[in-house]
Amino acid sequence: MIPAPFTTSSPAGHHVSAHRQPCGSDASAITDGVIEEKEKRVSRRTVIAAAIAAASLVFGASFAAANSTGGNLKGAGSTFVFPLVSQWQANYKNAQITYGSVGSGAGIAAITARTVDFGASDAPLTKDQFAACKGCEQIPWALSSTSIPYNVPGVSYGLRLTGPILANIYLGHITKWNNGAIKKINPGVKLPDLKITPVYRSDGSGTSWNFTDYLSRVSREWKSKVGVGTQPSFPTGIGGKGSSGLAGVVSRTDGAIGYVDEAYSLKNGFKVARIQNRAGVFQLPGLGGIKGAVGTIHKVPSNGALSIVNPPKTQKRAYPICTFTYVIVPLKSSKAATLKQFISWAITGGQKYAMPLQFYPLPKVVQTADKAFVRKIHS
Repeated sequence: MIPAPFTTSSPAGHHVSAHRQPCGSDASAITDGVIEEKEKRVSRRTVIAAAIAAASLVFGASFAAANSTGGNLKGAGSTFVFPLVSQWQANYKNAQITYGSVGSGAGIAAITARTVDFGASDAPLTKDQFAACKGCEQIPWALSSTSIPYNVPGVSYGLRLTGPILANIYLGHITKWNNGAIKKINPGVKLPDLKITPVYRSDGSGTSWNFTDYLSRVSREWKSKVGVGTQPSFPTGIGGKGSSGLAGVVSRTDGAIGYVDEAYSLKNGFKVARIQNRAGVFQLPGLGGIKGAVGTIHKVPSNGALSIVNPPKTQKRAYPICTFTYVIVPLKSSKAATLKQFISWAITGGQKYAMPLQFYPLPKVVQTADKAFVRKIHS
């Protein structure tokens, strides 16, 4: 079990999560408990790295043959959910599950073409995608946060950023790390005169959808000029394919900033930003921030689509860039029994593998709705 996040007071009078070592003037506030949590974070990084490596071996050996019998399932899609799906692959005993971590857009295309048994996407299906998929449904089966990693030499974990600042970075308006707007909310932090290099996903990505959905909610200019999408036209920056590709660009580029699920940030040992929520709290990604955000979920719509992006200020501990991720399945399938059994396990027993990978267990209200969705699948 991962403990609740420790907190400390920020100079601005707001409370902040301290899963990671704070930067600048907050560094002196580190307690033994925070140091212990950082050590546990290193352990979680090892778990995540091992899970991804093991799943890659399984995928490479068996993906091509996995669709040959009714006892096997082949899926493809979201890179965001890959660390968790890899644990499901390793621990589910009733069928062989193989999964291609190819991005949400490719996963939606694959299930639409019926070249896989299930797709996975962090972006809910649009009306057009539902129509093209011809009898598919989406089931929320995992929940995590999109972290904002940065590579700024000399600056430690937990740099504060606001939504408008983040939007202005990706719009190309803020181009240096020592910009006055960043300095103002990070007193005591020595920010270098270093070019900011925004990094984005070059492929169709549900993580991009989650990130641009957030930016559209905090910046009118972003909403009008770029908008929300799985593969939007970013005004500036460098593209990386997949979560691993984006992470690679961030890690080798001084001054880079990106967006990737928290599991990949942990795996790569990235420094990540604290993002200000609507209550004024600068919150880190991870389990504490996700818990704060899911408090807004009281009902699941009939199409399964959920949003906990930028929750109201009543959710004081919420991290503002969290997302559900979905399994997309045909209502009619020759493998209906196998699909139903696997998804039923993933949304219940399989949730025990979530927390070590920085995924939050599905709330009961979501599990209940999911079970009803699963019952609709038939042969």
